Amino acid sequence: MPRDRQLDAAEAARRLGIRRDTLYAYVSRGWIRSEKQRGTRARLYDADDVAALERRKRGRRDAAGATSDALHPRGTRVLDSSLTLIRDGRLFYRGIDAEGLLGEARFEQVAGFLWGGELSTGIVDVVPALPRSVVKWRTNLAALPPIERFQVVLAAKAAEDASAYDTSAEGVRRIGAKVLRLLAAMAVGAEPSARGAAEVLQRGWLPRKRAARDLLEAALILWADHELNVGTFTVRCVASAAATPYAAVVAGLSALSGSLHGGGTAQVEALFDEVGSPEHAPDALAAVLRRGERIAGFGHPIYRQGDPRADALLARVRAADAPARPRALAVADAIERECERLIGRRPNIDFATVALRRALGLPEGSPLALVGVARSAGWIAHAIEQYGRGELIRPRARYVGEAPA
Repeated sequence: MPRDRQLDAAEAARRLGIRRDTLYAYVSRGWIRSEKQRGTRARLYDADDVAALERRKRGRRDAAGATSDALHPRGTRVLDSSLTLIRDGRLFYRGIDAEGLLGEARFEQVAGFLWGGELSTGIVDVVPALPRSVVKWRTNLAALPPIERFQVVLAAKAAEDASAYDTSAEGVRRIGAKVLRLLAAMAVGAEPSARGAAEVLQRGWLPRKRAARDLLEAALILWADHELNVGTFTVRCVASAAATPYAAVVAGLSALSGSLHGGGTAQVEALFDEVGSPEHAPDALAAVLRRGERIAGFGHPIYRQGDPRADALLARVRAADAPARPRALAVADAIERECERLIGRRPNIDFATVALRRALGLPEGSPLALVGVARSAGWIAHAIEQYGRGELIRPRARYVGEAPA
């Protein structure tokens, strides 16, 4: 530590408003670095670490400050990002309203934009080959759920692709293009190609319904990123350890599969099944509430006035020409009306994505597959940011167990 950035024990304790024994405890926990003074038993303490702890103490009186500083012992603001902003009930990608991109940009253009390029450019023109092990066991993989299938193909590709260890921004963009194209192909059992993800999904799921492509494109864009949710935070932690982008996305997929994250679409599917028909919506939703359960797919902790992504996607589903299953859309409308009446909550993006699946007649499991493809674009963007920081995300635990003897 430079001498001009060091403090003696008395000054460090004074700045923090603590006793010396507390200062020594902070050192033992790794919160403050220290080193011995030459020719003496006294130690000097890092002034930057002391200043970071001062900010944390002030932050406890300021909820915003506490949130940004609490994830690292030296106050690293791991929440800082230039990618996604949620403000006044709207979602913005690098300052552009996400809803405004619908119909104006393709998913790959939005991905490239999140990765630091121009909106008009898109992603790198690279088409990966399927890993050799995946080709060999392709029939077996087809029986796996989509998230597990995605994880297998990415892990296999990582084992073959030495370029994954290039974590420069340009290197990660190339891997990102491979990831998007591999996942889109695996979602429908196709070969990776230069086609856009929406086209790949439409050809695989609804080969005779070209009109469905625009709806899939909209869903992919709206799901592309959503600030620092649990999946994205997981990705950033893994990237901060200098693991490959493949490993970071595999970790994000693990979090996404949870029932409190992307796996919540399965709960919405169960709700649709329980309702069954529009006329049964009042009785079915009342039964859910009487069991003490929440109504899946409604309400969002960030969007108190309604999830704008859901509103945008549902509006496009309703405006689409001749949905494959108009009765499914009628069920969705009935559930939305009754939920608004009973608990005053609006649908979220999980509900809208399941409504899209049922209205179009997409295969079961397709909502989570679509979310996995879409969210990988945002994860690659966050990985690029995290690699650029060169910092390990290392929170400390607040010990609340039994004190040592």
